[in-house]
Amino acid sequence: MANPLIPMEERTLTPDEVEALDKRRHRGLMLLVVSVQFAIISTLLLLWVAQDLTYSPGWAHPTFYYFLVTGLITVVCGLGGITLRRGAPEF
Repeated sequence: MANPLIPMEERTLTPDEVEALDKRRHRGLMLLVVSVQFAIISTLLLLWVAQDLTYSPGWAHPTFYYFLVTGLITVVCGLGGITLRRGAPEF
């Protein structure tokens, strides 16, 4: 009897397709880990962003720009990781 916890589209996969599916999910997990790491860095940068925006003259706001870049990396890696991890877990 087939495992009812596995989605229908994954019940008839060949061994090569299962390996590709596992690799995809591992890449998704890696992207989620990168996303969380950059979220921590973004949180730390957030502590200095207000000071940077207040005291830096003109367009010279390097901490704010680093915060924007790390925030963008967090969102992109997080969404990519969630997309790649879709489906039933391996256990």
